[in-house]
Amino acid sequence: MHSNTTALVLGATGGIGGEVARELREAGWDVRALTRGTPPARDGITWIRGDAMNRDDVVAAAQGCSVIVHAVNPPGYRRWAELVLPMIDNTIAAAAEHGAAVVLPGTVYNFGPDAFPDVTEASPQNPRTRKGAIRVELERRLRAAPARGARVIVVRAGDFFGPRPGNNWFSQGLITPGRAVTAVNLPGARGVGHQWAYLPDVARTMVQLLARREALEPFAAFHMAGHWDADGTEMAAAIRRVVARRSGNAPKIRAFPWWLVTLASPFVATFRELREMRYLWREPVRMGNARLVAALGQEPHTPLDEAVEAALEGAGCLPPASAAENRGRAVSLDEPAS
Repeated sequence: MHSNTTALVLGATGGIGGEVARELREAGWDVRALTRGTPPARDGITWIRGDAMNRDDVVAAAQGCSVIVHAVNPPGYRRWAELVLPMIDNTIAAAAEHGAAVVLPGTVYNFGPDAFPDVTEASPQNPRTRKGAIRVELERRLRAAPARGARVIVVRAGDFFGPRPGNNWFSQGLITPGRAVTAVNLPGARGVGHQWAYLPDVARTMVQLLARREALEPFAAFHMAGHWDADGTEMAAAIRRVVARRSGNAPKIRAFPWWLVTLASPFVATFRELREMRYLWREPVRMGNARLVAALGQEPHTPLDEAVEAALEGAGCLPPASAAENRGRAVSLDEPAS
């Protein structure tokens, strides 16, 4: 078992992978990242040319590492059935060869209606979707990894959002990156709760668990509470508050155009996948963090408006803060959804 602080991050150019890489770096880890493209500018991370679909690339990059963060996913939800399981197999092979721990950002996709509305780490995993079935199989393979000498930590959380736009509901469904927010889409019905997870909080949680990995079970799964939107409108209301304060204009709230997603699904792969996951907006699904708090003492948690402001800034949806501060205009925020 390695005792060093060198980590390999797969998916470091994505939302959660990038946040974990930065948090590891700030915590004093030596961080390596695999990339198929041109490495980013110097950022304190060692970028290695390679492909997560190539086992030799992953095994070579992981040499000397005590941790492998598996945060890589097919872009735009495409080709899940072809790519997801071969990539985790490569990560497990590298971890087994080098005696490393695997860290996986998990989701609620593993669970079906028999586990709702309050989902725990021990809830049955009987998903009703293709992606859910793939996630269950992915974790089944990870559960077998300790027998090969690799520890595993899985952190499941709600819908991601964060300071860097990515393939998530916040930046692709509620708002439009690169544009001023004039309206916020509401995917679910009023009264239906929804769970969100701020990416830097998820990353900090993973890094803190890694610091305690030797004291955890060989396969350890944890749920984050994140931000619970109790009636399905609190995230949209937070976006309105932040935009109003920064721009002087409060955006409208309107229903998400599911009809358009349905019409375009035969032609757009991302829309097909979004439609398949609509059930998560039709009923409340909440994960509790009691096990995580028992392990860490508390869950890293950024206040909602602060997190939303960082996400909107990262998406290029807000004017400069100094200009907004000079406006000093008060705006009413009592407009109902249309």
